[in-house]
Amino acid sequence: MEHQRKSPPRQRRRTAARWAWAAPLLGLAACSPARLLTNFDRLASGSQTRLAADGVPYAQGERQRLDIWAPRRASGEPLPVVIFFYGGGWNEGARGDYGFAGAAYASQGFIAVVPDYRLVPSVRFPAFVQDGALAVKWVRDNIDRFGGDPDRITLAGHSAGAYIGAMLALDERYLRAAGVERGTIKAAALLSGPYDFLPFNEPRGRNAFGAWADPQATQPITFVSRDAPPMLLAHGSADRVVSPRNSKALAERLQQAGARVTLRLYQGADHVDLASSLSRPFRGKTPALAESAAFLREQSAVARPRPASQIPAQ
Repeated sequence: MEHQRKSPPRQRRRTAARWAWAAPLLGLAACSPARLLTNFDRLASGSQTRLAADGVPYAQGERQRLDIWAPRRASGEPLPVVIFFYGGGWNEGARGDYGFAGAAYASQGFIAVVPDYRLVPSVRFPAFVQDGALAVKWVRDNIDRFGGDPDRITLAGHSAGAYIGAMLALDERYLRAAGVERGTIKAAALLSGPYDFLPFNEPRGRNAFGAWADPQATQPITFVSRDAPPMLLAHGSADRVVSPRNSKALAERLQQAGARVTLRLYQGADHVDLASSLSRPFRGKTPALAESAAFLREQSAVARPRPASQIPAQ
């Protein structure tokens, strides 16, 4: 019987080294798509950012916790703050899966906060918006301990998270009920969000909002006013999950009210592209990160006279 030849030790070491890069990737196979992005981002991002706090409670519930991301190198000055609300149809999602979004904004010079919030079917509207308001209150009261400027708090979000951000920015009742002055939110950059989606024609909308007695009160577009914080509304032109009509309609209504708004339509981008382009490996898909970070940084920097509303030509 012929014995199988064994590779010499040096060759075995070279072979192991050659395939060592694959080990982290093999562990990604069972992850959610968002977790995949976070893990790929960690492999690609080096050491620009750090998870400054993990699972900090902002209220009593198990789903009422948040993570904080920061630049690895301290600037010495308080940094602008962005609270990022992730999507998931109001019925799924976890802050740990969206570390790529927190790290993305931290890499742009922000203290980035990624909260969890209660989900359908355990709750229905408006519980997830109320959780968002409680997260804002915690950030206002505590973010200075992590290097953030409580006078420069902004909002960002994708899909269902963009909805939460829009409701907090436009319907002042939620922040007021949490004990937060409306002017606390200096600006919002919202990606691929639903803002004007009556009637509830699909299951996630019906499950989240269908039992509410006043459907109009569930729609961000209902609460547009001149006093709304500056808003950047970004959407992919090829989005088949949340129609770009939502961002167009809200931008038009804000403009008519005299509020500050910028609309960005990314040609050929779909619903997932705007979220995935926050992750370092896919950042070339859209300029959503660079443009939203620049908008939030500028609008939260200093108080200035209100300019005329602008919806740039696409």
